[in-house]
Amino acid sequence: QVQLVESGGGLVQAGGSLRLSCEASGSIGSINVTSWHRQPPGKLREVVASISSNGGTNIVDSVKARFTISKDNAKNTVYLQMNSLKPEDTGVYYCNIWTPKSSSWGQGTQVTVSS
Repeated sequence: QVQLVESGGGLVQAGGSLRLSCEASGSIGSINVTSWHRQPPGKLREVVASISSNGGTNIVDSVKARFTISKDNAKNTVYLQMNSLKPEDTGVYYCNIWTPKSSSWGQGTQVTVSS
């Protein structure tokens, strides 16, 4: 089992930036995919970006020009850099890690973008 702790959320004005962190501990293994998801108020959770253990990344088109995903293997941490934030980016952001043996979620971190 893998444990995830997200941090970095907060309140920011439109146009601002935030960097979310997702620190993993436990049986991460050598094959895994870490992804960021968000759940806007009153809406379903949606995937935002992912990064695999070999470094491959995917980012949804709606945020591709503004968000980047990266990782620090030494710290077992995945980052989501969010720039030019918009009010529609508001929501709870969750980190997920998939391994061949398990799928784990973090507790979520709130991001609020004011207009």
